[in-house]
Amino acid sequence: MLSDTSAQDYQARDPDVRLMLQVRDGSAAAFEELVLRYQNRLIAVLEHLVQRREAEDLAQEVFLRVFRARKTYQPGAKFSTWLFTIANNVASNARRSLARRREVNVGSQSVSDSAGTPLDQMATAASGLMPTRQLDTAERAEIVHVAMQSLNERQRMALLLSKFEGMSYTEIGETMGLSTQAIKSLLSRARCNLRTILEPYMIEGVHPDGNGDE
Repeated sequence: MLSDTSAQDYQARDPDVRLMLQVRDGSAAAFEELVLRYQNRLIAVLEHLVQRREAEDLAQEVFLRVFRARKTYQPGAKFSTWLFTIANNVASNARRSLARRREVNVGSQSVSDSAGTPLDQMATAASGLMPTRQLDTAERAEIVHVAMQSLNERQRMALLLSKFEGMSYTEIGETMGLSTQAIKSLLSRARCNLRTILEPYMIEGVHPDGNGDE
């Protein structure tokens, strides 16, 4: 059980924890403020985990879970860590549901369809790109988005939390329920995979972690 001292530490250091404690005490304004602060950040992460059209719906589901959990909330971590733990669970559930739906149609797909993975699509696109052709911002964003889809779910989530939310290895581990060493390994493999896919584009300024190596 979380000690009173630890709870007080999080409350003192994290203004969002203080807002969530106000939500626990019945403040609708505090909840609205948290939604305002995190909605776009949540959607940005979720867009890389599920279909883009689903990201807003899942963000609403995350906030609904936060609201439902308000009365039992205890500050055992930074608010963002707690929030993205919920987001990770919601996204994982959504992906499992989608996978089950796809299984219904798997018998109608040919074996050759396995060549149409995002990784293979990226390799095909890369081979056809003229080196002298300048990519515009929208194209670069789409290339990175598709490349992200080639990562497995855990690699993708770890990389998103690292780059979008600036979380430490420890915070990502707390969010995903993994050890710090496991997170380091996930991020290393994710960056290596993205670098392989995006290498043909790097001359155009697209980097595997969005802004160059750390």
